[in-house]
This record gives sequence, structure tokens and C-alpha cells, in this order.
Amino acid sequence: MATKEKKAQLIDSLQEVFSNCSVGVLTDYRGLTAAEMTELRRQFREAGVEYRVVKNTLARFAAERAGKDELVGFFEGPVAIAFGYGDITEPAKALAAYIQASKVEMTVKGGFLPDRMLTPEEVETLSKLPSREILLARVVGGIQSPISALVNRLAAPMTGLAVVLQSRIKQLEGE
Repeated sequence: MATKEKKAQLIDSLQEVFSNCSVGVLTDYRGLTAAEMTELRRQFREAGVEYRVVKNTLARFAAERAGKDELVGFFEGPVAIAFGYGDITEPAKALAAYIQASKVEMTVKGGFLPDRMLTPEEVETLSKLPSREILLARVVGGIQSPISALVNRLAAPMTGLAVVLQSRIKQLEGE
């Protein structure tokens, strides 16, 4: 296969990934050894995240084709992208966990969601968010708490009446 065809395939592949992923985190991987890069990829794979080193020129073409023109400016120097397809916090969490555990110097250049760009600070914030399931549980708990309190308050007079009647029954039985 000719080099032009390979490049065209790579651009098509990247364009598809840019279009289909739920989140992307761009990193500068300078300074990572081959062993560190292998370990990072392993951890990403376990988290369900795809990590790709990209050629800047090809990535620029793919980003433009996918309608992500804001990304073009990020493709300077060595760039690798962590693509997430589910929970938008996963790539950021996996990256933060790796950096903290390995103490490696790695720069986050930014990120993107389907509808907007993320600054490095926003990517860091994503890494600290609880998972979607925990957030949903908190919302349900927040909704359920006032309802439970209301039910308990409405039931209190009935409970009190039942206690009084039970006491009176015992009192009459004792006579």
C-alpha cells in the first residue's frame, strides 16, 4: 500500500474517532520512556480508554474534517490523545491516577467534548468528579430525602394514636 493511501486511512480513522468519542484529552508525552508509555496504555485500556500518539499534520486534517477546528491549534510538538467513549471522566481520572502513581512529568494540553473545548484546568476538574453512577445516586438521594421526611411527619400522629390506643387496651385488660 502506498504511503498516501496509508495516510488517508489514518486521517479517516482519526476523523471517525474524533466524531464518535465522548471525550478526548490531549497530552504532551515528552519525557516518557517506552516502559512508562506501555504502562500508561495498559492502565488506559483497563479503564476502557484508547490512547493514541498522533502525527500533528494528519490529526489537523482529521480534526478539520470532523468539524473540530478548535483542536487544530493543539497539535504542536509531541501529542497523544486519550479517547473515551463512555463516562467523560474516565480518561482524565485514568491519566491523573497514572501521573500520581508514577510521579512522571506529563503535561495535559487540553481536551474536548463533542460540543466544546476543555482547558487543562477543566480536564483536572473532570478527573476529580465522582462517576456518573455516584452523581445519579446523590440526585436520587436528594429527591428521596424530603419525601421520606414528609411521610414520617404525616405518619407521626397515626403512630402516636396507635401507641395511646395500645396503652388503653393494656390498661383495660388489667382491670
